[in-house]
Amino acid sequence: MTKLFPSVIMATFLCLTNVVLAEDHNADKKMFKVTELKPGFQFLQGKGGNILLSAGKDGLLIVDSDYSEMTPALQAILAQHKSDLKYVLNTHWHGDHTQGNKVLGKNAEIIAHDNVYQRLNSRQEVKLFNMVSKPYPAEALPDITFDHSLTLRFNDETITALHLPNGHTDGDSIIFFEKANIVHMGDHYFNGMFPFVDVGTNGSVRGVVKNIDGVLDKIADDTIVVPGHGAISNKQQLIAFKDMLVGTINEVEVMMTQNMNLKAMQEKGLSEQWQVWGQGFLNEKVWIGIIHSSLTVSRQTQDAVKN
Repeated sequence: MTKLFPSVIMATFLCLTNVVLAEDHNADKKMFKVTELKPGFQFLQGKGGNILLSAGKDGLLIVDSDYSEMTPALQAILAQHKSDLKYVLNTHWHGDHTQGNKVLGKNAEIIAHDNVYQRLNSRQEVKLFNMVSKPYPAEALPDITFDHSLTLRFNDETITALHLPNGHTDGDSIIFFEKANIVHMGDHYFNGMFPFVDVGTNGSVRGVVKNIDGVLDKIADDTIVVPGHGAISNKQQLIAFKDMLVGTINEVEVMMTQNMNLKAMQEKGLSEQWQVWGQGFLNEKVWIGIIHSSLTVSRQTQDAVKN
């Protein structure tokens, strides 16, 4: 939780907890939908964050590990490959991407950004979802951490984990698979829906935009883009997501300059062109609240630096 302005975040999220999220997100299911992307690569959709599986001569590697309750189903898929799981890469600390660490980390090495280790090793809260995360056991914590980037050579692939600062959280990484031309975006990308940005752990809506711009410079038109949530994607759809972020952030900022309070902004709503994005994870009112919280903290941070 940011130490500068916790009251701003608390007030915003207390308002947001009364707003209903989309009903179909995180449905109660204990199985994965498996999609073959390329030889040696599978896309797994379960209850939480999307998982990317690499299988080859060196063994198995996964990006993210879903909720704990999904671990038996995940283990069943891994067992089909008759190889050992060697590595788990976590894109960030949230439980829908890391709880599987608690079982899988007993045998596999876990890799993540330094801040993921710090957050998993301490009590965390996400007030929007009334979620409290207690410190993880030692075997579920990252064994290998990095600051800016890390390169792993595995299954004849060059795999690069690149830290994207202050985007979805303060510990996000995206994972590039160079030869396969695949990138796992983690929760910097919610395909076709308004995203969650965790302002409470130093995430920033403008930071997400900046980081996505950097990714777009690194990928090709035919790159397979794996979102943290939603269907498998591509560069053009990622651009559309970024354009939505820019457009909705700008609209909320205009309303803030008109001295509208959060409730008034949510009642007014966003332009009609963005309504389709509210049919997924978060509805429009929640997304307006997240933008408002992030821009408010950013403004207060700038004022504090000036003073």
